[in-house]
Amino acid sequence: MLAYLLQQIFAISYVTGNQYSFPHPLTPEEEKHYLELCQKGDIAARNILIERNLRLVAHIVKKYSNVNRDTDDLISIGTIGLIKAISSYDSSKGTRLATYAARCIENELLMMLRSDKKQKQEVFLQDPIGVDKEGNSITLLDVICHEGDSVVEQVDLKIQIKKLYNQMSKILKGRERKVLEMRYGLVNGTEKTQREIAEILGISRSYVSRIEKKAIKKLSEEMQ
Repeated sequence: MLAYLLQQIFAISYVTGNQYSFPHPLTPEEEKHYLELCQKGDIAARNILIERNLRLVAHIVKKYSNVNRDTDDLISIGTIGLIKAISSYDSSKGTRLATYAARCIENELLMMLRSDKKQKQEVFLQDPIGVDKEGNSITLLDVICHEGDSVVEQVDLKIQIKKLYNQMSKILKGRERKVLEMRYGLVNGTEKTQREIAEILGISRSYVSRIEKKAIKKLSEEMQ
């Protein structure tokens, strides 16, 4: 969940309340250019590809308007799928980036729905949670193994997490820090919804949302 918060920090600058202001998509020529740079390890190019495909996330999220989740949550979850897509995309497979990214975003949202459904039930590692770009079933075990493949990524994540904790202590006010701790399970591993936090703090859900976004924006500005 800490990795999710770090990804939230990247995406949050495009979401304000219920208003979404995403950059326009890249032209085919621009996309090809940035993909080539990204595949060479250019982080700036990777970020541009993510930013300029956020409209795709918003488009897919519209299909999930009937689920019991805030739109901001769905956008954030879909963005995680987009980030994973950009990081793992292989143009040599012959699949368009938008097609591949759409499947990754869908998978992330399906994982969320399954998690919500089984929140109070046991989840088996062999349970299917989505499909890959070829239509094959993906299990939780597949995801865990995939995410654990890169030692470098794990080390980098730990460094970022340590930096995140330091920055939270330095720049966030008491309530801002408390909201993030409860929202992302930073203290006891138990995540809470904005509505649950609102009830605990005795404030409105929309106010919790504003506090969360303000806190993440502070962290984003500081960590960049």
